[in-house]
Amino acid sequence: MQHLKGKKAVISGGGSGIGRAIMEKLSAAQVTIALADLNPPAQLPDNTQSYTCDVSNAKAIDALYAQVQQQLGTPSILICSAGRGVHEKLTEGDPEKWQHVINTNLMGTLRMIRAFVPAMLEAGEGDVIIISSVSAGQSYAYGGVYAATKTALEVVAETLRKEVLPSIRVTVVAPGVTDTAFFENTLSGSQTAESIGYGALTAEQVADAVLFALRQPPGVSLNNITLRPTAQEF
Repeated sequence: MQHLKGKKAVISGGGSGIGRAIMEKLSAAQVTIALADLNPPAQLPDNTQSYTCDVSNAKAIDALYAQVQQQLGTPSILICSAGRGVHEKLTEGDPEKWQHVINTNLMGTLRMIRAFVPAMLEAGEGDVIIISSVSAGQSYAYGGVYAATKTALEVVAETLRKEVLPSIRVTVVAPGVTDTAFFENTLSGSQTAESIGYGALTAEQVADAVLFALRQPPGVSLNNITLRPTAQEF
């Protein structure tokens, strides 16, 4: 298994939920971390620096990249975990909310890739982790916009993998229902992890899958990891 000690990581959406769980596990593995979030937590490990960043804003990502390069240098790990949900009918929902979800989930990840991966390529090695969802490739009532962003992300990830091999490993981690504040922060809809009825993963369980991929020996790439509560149907 590959040791992570001494590596540098950037985590978008690292302030809560899955992103924060990944941060905590990487910190414990002695990785130096740049945590980017709309609302970074006040208390962080000594090896973690926080940055306020709205990934839906192109200028904010440019500023984040400049600050990280100056203060941390080129990361060897990029984790794109920032995301928002929306739960609306396509015939009744608010297109402005849909645009925000697209800008956050899809364009935010694309912009993070565009900002950070060229320097990783120049360095000759690295990992990109994209947090997707089992919603990718699925159609279900009220979930069209959210599922569309996650479907697009998986196409982006596979395209990126082909463009950056063999230097950079690209992994999609697609969790099922996970008990985090994601549902509280959904732009519309009243679902909770409990109301969906399948049980739920913890953020820490998803983070363990991320670390499992990162710890694979050089030359071994786990490109897709799906995990879900055992009772979840899709």
